Amino acid sequence: MTLTRDFLTGLPKAELHVHHVGSASPRIVAELAARHPGSPVPADPAALAEYFTFTDFAKFIEIYLTVVDLIKTPDDVRLLTYEIAREMAAQNVRYSELTVTPYTSVLRGIAAEAFCEAIEDARTAAEKELGVTLRWIFDIPGEAGLPAAEETLRIATKIRPDGLVAFGLGGPEIGVARPPFAPYFDAARAAGLHSVPHAGETTGPETIWDAIRVLGAERIGHGTSAMRDPELVAYLAEHRIPLEVSPTSNLATRAVPSYAEHPLPAMVDAGLVVTINSDDPPMFGTDLTNEYMVASELLDLDEQGAAELARTAVRESFADDAVKASLLAEIDEYVR
Repeated sequence: MTLTRDFLTGLPKAELHVHHVGSASPRIVAELAARHPGSPVPADPAALAEYFTFTDFAKFIEIYLTVVDLIKTPDDVRLLTYEIAREMAAQNVRYSELTVTPYTSVLRGIAAEAFCEAIEDARTAAEKELGVTLRWIFDIPGEAGLPAAEETLRIATKIRPDGLVAFGLGGPEIGVARPPFAPYFDAARAAGLHSVPHAGETTGPETIWDAIRVLGAERIGHGTSAMRDPELVAYLAEHRIPLEVSPTSNLATRAVPSYAEHPLPAMVDAGLVVTINSDDPPMFGTDLTNEYMVASELLDLDEQGAAELARTAVRESFADDAVKASLLAEIDEYVR
């Protein structure tokens, strides 16, 4: 059956794989571009859809970094973070673990302490004023190498904002091996942070194995190629390691040729734990509600099935028990 967008918009949702800068909508990007003229990023929201057009993952990274370049001050960081929460609230996203890459902002001259203060100020305001609970995953930009890992670990363990729950690794997978990052993940895990690296989006199952065996992954960002390895599928199912699946992102970056060829149904059929996410929503012309529509069509879900997807995201989050219980009760009440 086809679920309505109204039903899926109202469904209380949690999101576990969504990027901070990648969530900057045309409205937010245009405001930042107007603040900082001279950028190649257009200040006209209508022109951004064409600007956010990618031929492949490398082109996506190039465009993504031009948006990063618009974030020049702590006030820009605060604006971006709070406005992302406002747009989440409009979709009834009640809880989100936002993947944040402090290194890219520190590299551009924002002090790490000021960066963390800005996101925390936005987080507390968003919870109080918008009813959206935000938590942070601090992400190493893999293309920047071990210096980025060192600084991200320092910020995560020495400054450690209150909302921080996990440690990640993003950016290009091709040419960026996972094992060199192992000491940084070991230290982050020793400090009590969860491990959530990206893996198997634009590379094969071996990257997912590395994420599990070398980085101690508790969830896998994307994991799109997992179905190519039956042994890996069996391992993921047995150990209930969730995959953070983002269907439209996979099409936009050419990781998957079409929705019809997306491995999501095969993942579910194999007994894997999957959560539905939007990754970099405005850049891919989507939002979390749309990803639930896509997933519901691929999996032929009814309202109860979509609600169970929402429950899975809550259960597999790093929220505390009280937040989980409250949000699960909201979902139950909504579908009742």
